[in-house]
Amino acid sequence: MKHYTQLESMYLAAPINEIYKPEISVSEGQSEIVIALSEQYFHSAGGVHGSVYFKMLDDAAFFAANSLELEYFVLTTSFTTYLTRPVSTGIMRAIGKVVNHNKSQFIVESVAYDEKNREIARGNGIFVRGKLPLVEAKGYLTT
Repeated sequence: MKHYTQLESMYLAAPINEIYKPEISVSEGQSEIVIALSEQYFHSAGGVHGSVYFKMLDDAAFFAANSLELEYFVLTTSFTTYLTRPVSTGIMRAIGKVVNHNKSQFIVESVAYDEKNREIARGNGIFVRGKLPLVEAKGYLTT
């Protein structure tokens, strides 16, 4: 679907992703994001910083929600993160899935995995429609 491709383009156009160099795939009610891990994401003890876990989980959940919203950029209103396993090498892959939605909100769960497909984190959040039309978001191409 064109909307999914446009969301993928929007994600890759975000300036923050110049740091992470992610890959993204969006489908109906779901998204998957993958990054290659490197020392630039580490805390002082040599593991990936919790902010990277949060970003991956929130981003995967966000794009799962926005896959179902065709007009407006969605916003995270709350997000709970559980870090279950440290990781420092390989890749991190996060999958977000919409588990419930109605006129006013999307409830989404996401799970992050290491390169051996072991769960390393999970999260859940609530997303709402914002006021910014997607066509005004950087990278959401409308050609």
